[in-house]
Amino acid sequence: MRELTYWCELAWLPPGRAVAGVLVAVRDTVITRIDTGVPSPPRGAVRLAGLTLPGLANAHSHAFHRALRGVTQRERGTFWTWRERMYAVAGTLDPDSYLTLARAVFAEMALAGITCVGEFHYLHHAPGGRPYDDPNVMGHALIQAAREAGLRIALLDACYLTGGAGVPLSGVQLRFGDGDADRWAARVEELTSRHRGERDVEIGVAVHSVRAVPADRIHVVADVSRRHAVPLHAHVSEQRAENTACEEAYGMSPVRLLETHGALGPRTTAVHATHLSEADIALLAGSGTRVCMCPTTERDLADGIGPARTLFDAGSPITLGSDSHAVVDLFEEARAVELNERLASERRGHWPAAELLHAATAAGHDSLGFPGAGVLVPGAWADLVSVRLDSPRTAGADPGHLAETVVFAATAADVHSVVSGGRHVVSDGRHVLGDVGALLAEAIATTRQESAS
Repeated sequence: MRELTYWCELAWLPPGRAVAGVLVAVRDTVITRIDTGVPSPPRGAVRLAGLTLPGLANAHSHAFHRALRGVTQRERGTFWTWRERMYAVAGTLDPDSYLTLARAVFAEMALAGITCVGEFHYLHHAPGGRPYDDPNVMGHALIQAAREAGLRIALLDACYLTGGAGVPLSGVQLRFGDGDADRWAARVEELTSRHRGERDVEIGVAVHSVRAVPADRIHVVADVSRRHAVPLHAHVSEQRAENTACEEAYGMSPVRLLETHGALGPRTTAVHATHLSEADIALLAGSGTRVCMCPTTERDLADGIGPARTLFDAGSPITLGSDSHAVVDLFEEARAVELNERLASERRGHWPAAELLHAATAAGHDSLGFPGAGVLVPGAWADLVSVRLDSPRTAGADPGHLAETVVFAATAADVHSVVSGGRHVVSDGRHVLGDVGALLAEAIATTRQESAS
């Protein structure tokens, strides 16, 4: 493949600074050269206006939740009542409709500057829990959807065996389960073998939650992660009720339970981590476990505000996810981490913008098994995300405060160009698949009609 060049009006380069006049050479999927101090675009170079960032990483996604946006906002209720609406959607999807919906959702992510997604996948089987002829066909649909939308994917295959401690799966949950942990592991081995050697795919694993995996089976998931050296993600302490149930069943917190059964460590990401004790924080940080904050979902579901800064200062890297896709906008997720802390503490200035950009880029890629991505250096994945600095939100940006402008003022709508793995998937704000709004509308309408019938 011939070398392509992109001239960036401004680019965000290590160790965290905006540099003017940057020429980025790309061959195949990687950056081969970066030249600074280039005053104007050379002949043949693609001009990227505004500030060009490394690709954003959405470290926690449930693609089918996108069909719930706006539908659950009229209700009061709780996370648990919201979950019933989610189950209604989960009950309708098949491999074809999931491919259609996920492709549109991932295209929406690409429009927002996301070049890699961690898809926390537990919708495995047909209604009633019957495996499809290919027991991984739903996972394959997600991988195909990501590729067609222009994203790399970490498919985080979730073990989901119970509806609570000692409670069997029922209803829609039957689609999530493999019967026992060993059958789950065997299916994941097949999935891993099928996609081995594919650079744009990482097959990771997940403990859905301590509700869904019995304590004596958590080690099975951790063993698969260690054997294949792949990411392990888990929903952790999202709800106070989850903590209470875990204490009653096992006499310890969810974090302690995961630690006891070997599921913490640098490859692990604890998602949400909202309601933690000091001891929990020490266990997560001391083991090098990462934490994925999903503040737009956490506030949408009234989950609470997690101790992000305390975790980070103690030693847990922070990543970001859009989770239920109340919005798909990692700039909003990033600033919400800071703004939530302001509301909780009544103080400003907890997170420098550069740290939040790191959480949205390199830290997220690392947590998904793509080390070396999320940074503009030779040898890195060729992900270039260009943000307008002349929109109504960003106009008048001070040259010395561009990171602050992007994190605290820009939105996903300000992304105008996305090169993902060397492929130019968004140009002038338009995705290569066409009208993403129309794709989403059609896919979601079909899903809602099925869930209502």
